[in-house]
Amino acid sequence: MIKASSGVRNSAIRGKFSTLLLAGTALSIAAVPAHAQNTQPAESVEAEDDNENVIIVSGIRSSLASALAEKREADSLIEVIQAEDIGKLPDQNLAEVLENVTGVQITRTAGVGTGVQIRGTNDNRTAINDISTLGSGTGRGGINFEDINAAIISSVEVIKAPEAKTIEGAVGGTINLRTIRPLDITDQILSVRAQGEYSELSDSIKPRISASFGDVWDTGIGEIGIVLSGSYAEQEATSFRPRVDRDRVVLTGTSVTAAGAPGPNFDYLGIQFLNQELENFEFETINFAGTIEWAPSDNSKIFFDAIISDQERRQDSSRIQASGVSALRFNNVPDQFETVNYGSLDGVNLGSIEAALVGTIQPNLAVDDDDPNLRFSSDTGARVTDSQVYRLGGEWESGRFFVRAEASRATSTTTNPNLSTTLNFINPNALTPLDGSSNDNSVPFRYDLSGGALTFGIDFDSPFAPTIDQLLDPNNTVLDAVTASNNRTENAENAFRLDMSLDTEDLTPFITSFDWGYRYNKLSTDFSQLRSTFGTGAIANSPSGALFADLLVPGPDNFGEFDGRELAFRNFLLVDPNRSFSDRDAVFATLQGALDSTPGGQAAIAGGGRLLSDLDPNAASNLASSFAVDETTNSVYGQLNFETGPVRGNIGLRWVSTTIQSFGNNVANGVVSPVTSRGSYQEFLPRVNVVADLTDDIVLRASYGEDINRPDFNDLSLSVTFPTGPNNAVALGNPNLAPETVQSFDASLSWYFAPSSVLSVGFFHKKRTNLFVTQVEDALEDANGFRDITDPCEGGGIFNPVPDRNVLSNVPGNGLCVPLQTIINDTANTTQTGIEVAFQYDLSQFEDTLGFASGFGIIANYTYQDFGGGEATNENSGRGEDIFQAINPNITVPVTAVQGLLDFSPHAYNVTLYYEKFGLSARARYTWRDAFRTLDTAGGASLNSTLGFPTVTESRGQLNASITYDVTDYLNIGVEGVNLMKDEITQSCVNSGAQLCFQGLPDRRITFGATLSF
Repeated sequence: MIKASSGVRNSAIRGKFSTLLLAGTALSIAAVPAHAQNTQPAESVEAEDDNENVIIVSGIRSSLASALAEKREADSLIEVIQAEDIGKLPDQNLAEVLENVTGVQITRTAGVGTGVQIRGTNDNRTAINDISTLGSGTGRGGINFEDINAAIISSVEVIKAPEAKTIEGAVGGTINLRTIRPLDITDQILSVRAQGEYSELSDSIKPRISASFGDVWDTGIGEIGIVLSGSYAEQEATSFRPRVDRDRVVLTGTSVTAAGAPGPNFDYLGIQFLNQELENFEFETINFAGTIEWAPSDNSKIFFDAIISDQERRQDSSRIQASGVSALRFNNVPDQFETVNYGSLDGVNLGSIEAALVGTIQPNLAVDDDDPNLRFSSDTGARVTDSQVYRLGGEWESGRFFVRAEASRATSTTTNPNLSTTLNFINPNALTPLDGSSNDNSVPFRYDLSGGALTFGIDFDSPFAPTIDQLLDPNNTVLDAVTASNNRTENAENAFRLDMSLDTEDLTPFITSFDWGYRYNKLSTDFSQLRSTFGTGAIANSPSGALFADLLVPGPDNFGEFDGRELAFRNFLLVDPNRSFSDRDAVFATLQGALDSTPGGQAAIAGGGRLLSDLDPNAASNLASSFAVDETTNSVYGQLNFETGPVRGNIGLRWVSTTIQSFGNNVANGVVSPVTSRGSYQEFLPRVNVVADLTDDIVLRASYGEDINRPDFNDLSLSVTFPTGPNNAVALGNPNLAPETVQSFDASLSWYFAPSSVLSVGFFHKKRTNLFVTQVEDALEDANGFRDITDPCEGGGIFNPVPDRNVLSNVPGNGLCVPLQTIINDTANTTQTGIEVAFQYDLSQFEDTLGFASGFGIIANYTYQDFGGGEATNENSGRGEDIFQAINPNITVPVTAVQGLLDFSPHAYNVTLYYEKFGLSARARYTWRDAFRTLDTAGGASLNSTLGFPTVTESRGQLNASITYDVTDYLNIGVEGVNLMKDEITQSCVNSGAQLCFQGLPDRRITFGATLSF
């Protein structure tokens, strides 16, 4: 149980947390944007003596009520999710837990929650015990949510309206993960939980184990408390992501059928590219949270926190590609068409066009003797991240004066070992003679995009079709591309803060206290690229699969498991992903040896080099891509806290001064020269929060605050990383980016109409200046679809020397012009306005009349938000311009649209029904979010292939549920399910409901297990 003891100043804070259940190994789903009626939770027992107020709590209702109570006591707008006994919900990481909060939506990778948006933005701050955390990359968002098991967290606080003492750096809000405080417990805690998670698509069961221990001892030198929480979890998540590009227009009268008959008398979109992607991720996560607190006297306390996370996220994904199909778009008229209505962008009606729906793509040797072609890619790699957060501090109180000092260090070190390979299939069918100059050879395809499903595969009815045995014969494959890397990112932050408070409650009419403080932090990131890549291009440099046959294995054949589709690529070879991961050096050496045996390989060796270089940190390409950034910030705040009658709150000012220095390398003619950039800025951030208890049941809240959003470190980088794909944009950093500033207004009205129940309505408005937006400059393609292969790129874009030109040039080799992407500050102000509605109702008060039915309850919330303003735009790609002009020759080009916010859904809601009685605890939650624009697409698609505009992920709902049962006072068993209805993800190009471009078919996961608590 938990206590609120007398003594040092934080006794008031302990009172707020007095209803936390520390035996829990998961979090409650309760979260409403209001403040609770100060009502004793149902099914709780209270006892009082001279020194403490002890509350024994259990169950869903107790955690819901205590979360409401804490939020109502707060002087700013916060959300709280508190620990619940035995963890009875189907949320296996913190992103999925946060999805229950009003105004919060999440994004998923292979069905697993990985990204969190608060009020429509990813620009939020994540802390543990208010200590900044660091992510695995070069961004600002903090620790990856999939890296933290909910088992080690006692509660989650989402701060939507900051106070002056709240650390800056959030647009939507600050997510503060809180661990158990040892001196808040009275009885020993010991809890062990064991689970297994079944992933349906990967057909695997992975273990999850967590445990918590806590105790307090009253010694001769004061109270000493310790809490230790740990977890070990494995997880496998699979998602199928088919991609179809229909971004090339075929004009009236320019096409014929495969049999030679004239094509249709209308313009249409032909098939440009087919890509069958299977994402498979295996997570192994170790988490530890430990805290020791020592109170040598009633007015002092010393504490030390350590939070350690060690995660390995392994990826063994595959991409099966039908490439070169556009070369035959004029000779393969589709059998069926559909009408694609692109809608309008910024008031410009784009109109409609016919698009390929069902058909085949047959080789035509008289037109093209080696297209279309079939490729097998294996992406094998990992993200290995070690994150650590340490905090040492103390508190001291004397009379009216309180002081708190703490020092902290957060680190995150990530390595990304990777070995990706691409094989080209050489069709041995006698109808397609090998010309000796290219890596591909005439494979027929069939596609059916009807019914909202992107299905395609080999057309086995064609006389050109290979047999299954031929597809699985290593002699019919050649090595096309190899990329090996082991990039490293090191992030660190050292911080010190001093917070002081003067109690003035009896000295002034309405000012209760004055808080002030200082914070220093130094943040650094260091990215080192270590990569070697090679694309063979010509057949002379492409070793036969027979030379490395021992590495080849059949690829996954379960692409239809999600929806039962029959049409798919099921017979192909991959470089063994298991060996590529576990014995990467040996696999690399075998592939390098195979390349050495080719004429091109021998020529390279004679010239003193090799086709595939060893990993060399001093290689010019690696030095040119590596960078470092150092940032130092000093901040000071002052805050007046007030209360008079029914009105309370705070008013304060925070001043922030930041200096930033960026380091990179410039490579010219093989000579590496270091470059640096330095800048600084200062900001004053006023913040006001007011709470008014209008009646015993109605609370009004209002707030105004300003904050800043600093650019990600990679967006400030002076170095350049060249991707390996010919369609991927090269991202250039912009060291001149200014921080974004945000003004926020909040108001809410909450009605606590019954115990543990609330109805609240909130309004928010944000004015954002210097919004970060992505700009892309396209690379020009001529009438044949070819790009410039020389530097500089006069037609737009930037020269990338790395990728295989593939079908984008009639000259084999590597290097061509690709799109150029950068981040700029929007020159105009942008706004976000929204309404949040939350409802919570518990029937336990009607136990005498409803009996067993009194165990039911409901939690629901809804968020509406609107984005406005902005001047920075996206514009159509070259292919998009061709399509829009084919629809309407008089349309003004380029077509542009204000970019707005990515991952921004105008509407979202979730509804949870729960039941708790007689030891049974059950809940079902349905979560729905509206469509949103995103750059997260299948198969590495770029803005060029999505016609120049971010993709729209269509609206989607998901049902999760759980049920647990208390077998005894010490043993609980349960089962939980995620994505029970197997809801798919669909993505459209240009606008919602327009052209279907991508699908996501994620896993259904079932978790079962038991918890022992002593």
